[in-house]
Amino acid sequence: MKKRRARKRCLLLLVYVTLLLLLLSMLLQDDWWTLSNNHSAEEHKGRLEHYPPRLCPSFNASMWENEQDNEEADSDDAVSPPPRTHVYLHATWRSGSSFLGELFNQHPQVFYLYEPAWHMWQSLYPGDAESLQGALRDMLSSLFRCDFSVLRLYGGNNLTTAGLFGGRSSKSICSVPFCSAGGPREKVGLVEPAECEKNCPARTLKDLEWECQRHPVVVIKDVRLMELSVLRPLLRDPGLNLKIVQLFRDPRAVHNSRLRSKRSLLRESLQVLRSRLRIVDPAIKAQQQLQLHRGGADYLLTGALEVICQAWIKDLLLLHRSGPSWLNKRYLRLRYEDLVLRPRDELGRLLRFIGLPSITELEQFVMNMTRGPSYSSDRPFLVSARNAREAVSAWKERLNREQVRKVEEACGEAMSALSYKPQEDEQRT
Repeated sequence: MKKRRARKRCLLLLVYVTLLLLLLSMLLQDDWWTLSNNHSAEEHKGRLEHYPPRLCPSFNASMWENEQDNEEADSDDAVSPPPRTHVYLHATWRSGSSFLGELFNQHPQVFYLYEPAWHMWQSLYPGDAESLQGALRDMLSSLFRCDFSVLRLYGGNNLTTAGLFGGRSSKSICSVPFCSAGGPREKVGLVEPAECEKNCPARTLKDLEWECQRHPVVVIKDVRLMELSVLRPLLRDPGLNLKIVQLFRDPRAVHNSRLRSKRSLLRESLQVLRSRLRIVDPAIKAQQQLQLHRGGADYLLTGALEVICQAWIKDLLLLHRSGPSWLNKRYLRLRYEDLVLRPRDELGRLLRFIGLPSITELEQFVMNMTRGPSYSSDRPFLVSARNAREAVSAWKERLNREQVRKVEEACGEAMSALSYKPQEDEQRT
């Protein structure tokens, strides 16, 4: 009898311990804890909570969990800010980033660098985009501090202003005082590359560093940073006053533009798509490699766009779910469609965010650049005056139904989060 009671007690104790361990495991699950205690599932009505899980990429919020808001982080008076403001224009290929960057290129208080990471990607080809992110971040850290020696690692020891990508269109390089034969820096207007090459001899990177240090604002535009989270160390660097402007565009318009400049984008699309091969399963990896080699140009462009759209979702989730308030204060989201259809308002919003004074000539410039006679993608990498409404809706005439379907399938979550309606819904309205 005693043995039976002892055995019964042991069984009951074992059941209690099992239930206790099960309860603890539930409490340690982040999703359960969030739903039970923060009621975020009921309170949050945003679009990001309703995405189907098929395309939603893995998201790691733990990298920001120690970035708790405190008086030092939120107070502008706690630490004296550095004398220079640093701005990164976070965009992707064919999203209108060249036009956005040109607005800063025109401002006399801005030192503007156009896609400096192009040198890195060309030098390290055919590396995958993800593996290049750390080197890109280190390059940005140096360039924001007006240290251009890092460019020699990828462009050669004899690199000058003549070899910088986009240097012949730079107002800083092609104007007085950096170029004595150039026009005045305060004059707003596009630089003619042939005139700059003729009148402004090549200068050393040391000379360019001196010119960079003269300006209170340094702006870098690039399209090769895949995820915003990579910039976390720079955002928390007390030596930098970093702000981020992220530009989005309707993925269907991006795809339309990419198709018309596919030859120029094949190498970099391959580098983006190669990031998918960083997986453990050898069978899946072999299958994707086979698709990559057989797919052709259109497969490369469509596949790369899907990777880019998933990176967009990660950025939006980062800011929406786990981003501390100080991060949101340093971040501005911008849609290309809003910029070109309401240029004066969006320009004012940009300048206020960065702390730059408005300029009447610059306001007139942005109006003229978005009210051109027509839209043409024959010279897609040239900044020129275009008809904004045609630029926004050109994809509707140039993409067939199957092309639109593929983009909407690959980028549906990002489109929903950014308020881009599917074509069927647009046709109903």
